[in-house]
Amino acid sequence: MILTKEQQAILDGEKGETLAKVMKTLVMYGDAFEAEKLVPVTSKYNHLVTSFGLKVMAPVYDLMQQLLDAGVASEQKFSVDPRPLDKNVPANILQKLVFNKFMYTKQGFYEEQLEKLGLMDKDAFSCTCYMDEVGNKPKKGDVLSWAESSAVVYANSVLGARCNRNSGIIDIMGSIVGYVPYFGLLTDEGRKATWIVKVQTKKKPEAQLLGSAIGMKVMEDVPYVIGLDEWIGTELDDAACAYLKDFGAATASNGAVGLYHIDNLTPEAKEMGKALIAEGAKEYIIDDAELERVQKSYPVVWKNPDATPKLCFVGCPHLSLEQLKDWTDKIEQALKQSGAKKVCIPTVFTAAPKVLEAFEKTEYAARLKATGVITSYICPLMYMNNPFCKKMPVITSSNKLRTYTSARYYTDGEILNAITKGGK
Repeated sequence: MILTKEQQAILDGEKGETLAKVMKTLVMYGDAFEAEKLVPVTSKYNHLVTSFGLKVMAPVYDLMQQLLDAGVASEQKFSVDPRPLDKNVPANILQKLVFNKFMYTKQGFYEEQLEKLGLMDKDAFSCTCYMDEVGNKPKKGDVLSWAESSAVVYANSVLGARCNRNSGIIDIMGSIVGYVPYFGLLTDEGRKATWIVKVQTKKKPEAQLLGSAIGMKVMEDVPYVIGLDEWIGTELDDAACAYLKDFGAATASNGAVGLYHIDNLTPEAKEMGKALIAEGAKEYIIDDAELERVQKSYPVVWKNPDATPKLCFVGCPHLSLEQLKDWTDKIEQALKQSGAKKVCIPTVFTAAPKVLEAFEKTEYAARLKATGVITSYICPLMYMNNPFCKKMPVITSSNKLRTYTSARYYTDGEILNAITKGGK
């Protein structure tokens, strides 16, 4: 790797031993991927994936303290992934005991470290940091040092920023020195599509299901999706962005996709069209039967596959303001049809703290509360990591949550039916 004089000076320790270690880490990371150089991080803010104060993560806290003791602050303010705890989310005595005494015992301490390092504000905890309400939306062409997979794929694909699928801690290090290795999705060549995905469904495909199918097929490659614009349009309005948020999270968690292009819709696809497709690209055709096959292939890991669901999570990644409103309308209508007043399964909708704050200012908030649905800012995945929670029969419309936990996936329509009519 060729370094500039300034970069070499940092590596040689001219700005202190701690900063030299950070630079050495980034150089070794870049060397592993045959990066030719380091390039400046240009986004206004960073985003960190490590947001939870697990007792076993002592090395992370030690590292953060070394940075603080050395006076090495982040070059950027940053947002962070969701908090793991919220007293409003249902939990029994044993679950609460494990959460508070054995799992997230360092949460308060770690959040103090994050504030000292450069946290944007006390409510900047969300996997959807790019929401307008949160305020960390990169511009097209910005070079990022992010690690959260669902945020990276959204920033690359929908916003046209440039970021690799980094690991946790690498994100803060890139921000501290202000550079990241130049390889992969930072390069023009690395952003070319090596798969052509043709959507040939007879109805609008479920975002999480379509993303899952593509992710499992292309893995870490870049897909160019043709035919989806027929269902979600050619403008990145609120509905299209919400769809792509959920779609992208599924491609990133069920596979390892860091960038996708949607024909006639996403920025680079609109600018360059099929010139983005690399020579020799493979083809994958998705119809209704293929999506049905994919959904049926998901394993059921509940001890009793026929168990009655005890909890439902919607919002992984976090819901948008418009999604909260849309769900409110749908739940009210479904409850009216079933002759019920409240949902029959404890249901939690998760969203960024500032999205929830904006939601509370609308007339929808009281209406949703009246249905019995709970709103929360937590990370459902962190909740499900509790051994007493993972034993519960939990349902979700998130393919990311299904992939990483024991939660069982259902489409949005199936979830709506389950929570309002008791169907599964």
